[in-house]
Amino acid sequence: MKATRAMFRASRIGRVILRYRLDDLLDGTPVERWLGIAKPFVPRASADIASQSRGARLRLALQELGPIFVKFGQILSTRRDLVPPDVAAELTLLQDRVKPFDGERALQIVEQALGLPITEAFASFDTTPLASASIAQVHAATLDDGRQVVVKVLRPDIEKQIAGDIALLKSLAALVERTHPRADKIRPREVVAEIETTLAAELDLQREGANASVLRRFWENSDDLYVPEVIWSHTAERALTLERVWGIPSDDIVALDKAGIDRKALAAKGVRVFYTQVFRDNFFHADAHAGNIWVDIDPARRDNPRFIALDFGIMGQLSEEDQFYLAENFMAIFNRDYRRIAELHLQAQWMPNTVRIDELEAAVRAVCEPYFTRPLSQISLAEVLMKLFRTAQRYQLTLQPQLILLQKTLLNIEGVGRQLDPNLDIWEVAKPVLERILRERYSPRRALKELRKRLPEIMTQAPDMPALLHSWLRQQVEGKHELAMRSQDIVNLEGTLQRMQRRVVTAVAGVGLMVVSALLYGLQAGGPQFASVPLWSWVTGAVGAIALASAWLRR
Repeated sequence: MKATRAMFRASRIGRVILRYRLDDLLDGTPVERWLGIAKPFVPRASADIASQSRGARLRLALQELGPIFVKFGQILSTRRDLVPPDVAAELTLLQDRVKPFDGERALQIVEQALGLPITEAFASFDTTPLASASIAQVHAATLDDGRQVVVKVLRPDIEKQIAGDIALLKSLAALVERTHPRADKIRPREVVAEIETTLAAELDLQREGANASVLRRFWENSDDLYVPEVIWSHTAERALTLERVWGIPSDDIVALDKAGIDRKALAAKGVRVFYTQVFRDNFFHADAHAGNIWVDIDPARRDNPRFIALDFGIMGQLSEEDQFYLAENFMAIFNRDYRRIAELHLQAQWMPNTVRIDELEAAVRAVCEPYFTRPLSQISLAEVLMKLFRTAQRYQLTLQPQLILLQKTLLNIEGVGRQLDPNLDIWEVAKPVLERILRERYSPRRALKELRKRLPEIMTQAPDMPALLHSWLRQQVEGKHELAMRSQDIVNLEGTLQRMQRRVVTAVAGVGLMVVSALLYGLQAGGPQFASVPLWSWVTGAVGAIALASAWLRR
């Protein structure tokens, strides 16, 4: 039965591919032969379709195939390292709006999810949806205390539908990988895996509620961004209840002007909010298109407008290392320091250390320098970043999915900002925000705060450190130290071991001094103090930090 259903679905996909003249995308694969056999039995494309670009034809085909394929296209539009720019631009126009399902069925799903009759859970529940998308739809409701809320409800049997379509996409990806001449560039399995991960996250509305709750906590009492409150008593995996908010979609320029909103101030604020989310909070809204970003219409905020965030199914985070290297890359781009950009790509291990840094610097210069002939208000940082990543791929760049997500979000934010203010100078707005966040994030005060937080862990392990250090030094003296290395990591064996040994010694010394500093601080050793911390604790900690930094930078 499953095989029959899959065959039927595959045949329908084939017919849509032919009707929208997309068979040329599968040239050189076995599918081309089967499509050739079926071609005489499929109506020829209309003149309107035939005159469209390939990106537009693909967009129309995905819309006809249904909601899951619309979601596939939306995710594919973010992979600008895989998809040609013209196709990616068309796929960003995909609208996730589909026919709503029956409101009475939505009511039943909410009752099952909450374990309560709808009359006990809500004072009122509107069965006519406010909005409908491929995964869920939204209904207005009122709580017993009079608060107005919205309830997001998963579609009936959506998990089964997604599982079937994902299984089919995996089969198609395997076929493309085996047969397509450019499969190594397309990486079909990777694309389908990313779609599966994204959809799995969006199917758990309790997880989305947790995302909204964390984002709200970061921006509580902010004049820049408002996040609706999650009503946890009325939230489960298949139903999410949020405070109802009112606003204007950020791309509705006519309505914003009519409301007297200062669009220039709003555009600059959007850029600041994005960089703060990424580099201060490390928790950013990764689906920030205009439909999910509204503007508060409170008349009292006309001169100081703020954004309202909606739909928290996709949120982005970076590792501490990626966060640091990305911030430094942005600063190097702002300062046109191409050597620094090349060094950062190697230090972050985004590419092999066999790459010649002068060649990489020249490639970076070739990408960035033409942009600086334009006025800064016309330069897209997301576009520069995208071209840098594409250039770096020639040098075996290993690009992490979270960086792709960030790049896509940056494109969305810049797009919204330029719609609000076509003359927005993103560089001028972003640079001081990034500089301030970096100063705060890597300041001595922040380092001391982290040290205090980890003091119990350090104090627990401190008694073992002298014995471990003695054992390690003894191994060095007796020549018994063993070093395990992978062959592919050894570029030049002569001198490498000596350099590594020096780094290890420096790092161990640094750790030892940091432990001594923590002990002096914990025991509140006597003598002069600075900021309620013993001076010798400051000195040993600073020397230890310098030693560790030296070992890290020479790695």
